[in-house]
Amino acid sequence: MPPAAHLVGICGSGMQALAELLVGMGWRVSGSDQSAGTNMSTVLKQRGLCVHQGHEGAHLPAEADVLVYSQAIPMGNAERVGAAGRGIPQWSYSEMLGRLMAERTGVSIAGTHGKSTTTAMLASLLQSAGWSPSAVVGAQLLDGAVSGWAGDSDLLVVESCEYRRSFLDLSPKYAVITGIESDHFDCYESLDEVTEAFGEFAAAMDPDGLLLVRGDCTATRSAAARSTAEVRTFGRRPGLDWWADDVCRTRTGSRFRLFFRDEFQSEISVPVPGRHNVDNALAAAAIAGELGVDVRQVREGLHAFAGIRRRFQRVGSWRGATVIDDYAHHPTAVRATLETAREVFGGRRIWCAFQPHQVSRTVALFEEFVDAFEMADEVLVLPVFAAREDDQRPMRVGDELARRVGEHLTGQRRCRFSPSLDRLVETLDDELQTEDVLITMGAGDIDRVQHEFTR
Repeated sequence: MPPAAHLVGICGSGMQALAELLVGMGWRVSGSDQSAGTNMSTVLKQRGLCVHQGHEGAHLPAEADVLVYSQAIPMGNAERVGAAGRGIPQWSYSEMLGRLMAERTGVSIAGTHGKSTTTAMLASLLQSAGWSPSAVVGAQLLDGAVSGWAGDSDLLVVESCEYRRSFLDLSPKYAVITGIESDHFDCYESLDEVTEAFGEFAAAMDPDGLLLVRGDCTATRSAAARSTAEVRTFGRRPGLDWWADDVCRTRTGSRFRLFFRDEFQSEISVPVPGRHNVDNALAAAAIAGELGVDVRQVREGLHAFAGIRRRFQRVGSWRGATVIDDYAHHPTAVRATLETAREVFGGRRIWCAFQPHQVSRTVALFEEFVDAFEMADEVLVLPVFAAREDDQRPMRVGDELARRVGEHLTGQRRCRFSPSLDRLVETLDDELQTEDVLITMGAGDIDRVQHEFTR
């Protein structure tokens, strides 16, 4: 009889990918989630998984060998209490990944930005090159509609998150740090604390392995200095180990020349827009090269990459307006997404419907958020989506952010506060015009808006 795992919080992006990986490995998988009516739940059910709505002790199968819980699930959860009473082992999401990685050659993709896309790029190009990796990506690949799968080789490629230092449960032989900025203010008070966590991650790597880091990020170089593994750098300038030159836009994305030190490797085309995706593709190409993938296969794999869900994803049109959905919820990502929109859509009027994510992040990075919307013509700010927080300020903080962004914007650009998703839809229904571009942006439930428009 194959082992059985029950996943509490199974509709979270990482947990869904883990469920898909375990099913591919032959496990029997069940799960529960408060959001079991979502699209992710539908996808899991279509693949034969039993997914329960809400959390009740009765949802825990009698034959469960292990309960895996997401970071959002407290110890007092009814299913966790039931597992404790029956002596069933309980592992967090990252602990489960760590146990799986300990039996394989682990490749961890970490960093404040670009983790999901870089992981997806690397895993998909390895797949197309015939390396047959297993993978856990924190977002659904548009090509194949999967975020996790089991391969035939011992390679396991995992998006590795710094939240609550969960990536310290992993034991990679190869790793990437795409860059470090202040984030997750509910568990890190400063950039120094974030850097310290990444330093612990670097120090815990296999000393016979290899760590690839962004060469122009001071915090990343500082963290990498603690690693006993070989360290290599990547970026957009000569003097680094892996670097990109002659970056230019194409009709659908970007093209650049890839170098390893002084040697030209190949011209790389990536069909997803944005200069940040040049960095992601460069990191994926570099770590693939370090793994030994032929550069021709790297080129072909990246050229075929279709993108991932909620990363500048064109979800359709509404009354002639183009609708884009994006996960950006940090000022750096907001700015990069809007710069990409301006590059792609030129002078068309760009609407940004933004839902801040977590009061702690919004308050800590408030001035950076104020500066992040300059490329938008119309900005609508929602109340903060207070994930994992017991904070009574979502409405007030969102309103204040809208006011300050509005004061900062120049010319005919403007920003307004929208107190609810329903009010947001009403405003767009009244004012969105043919040839406009609407970007729904944030890590909460803002994507419900585009489902309302495109259904």
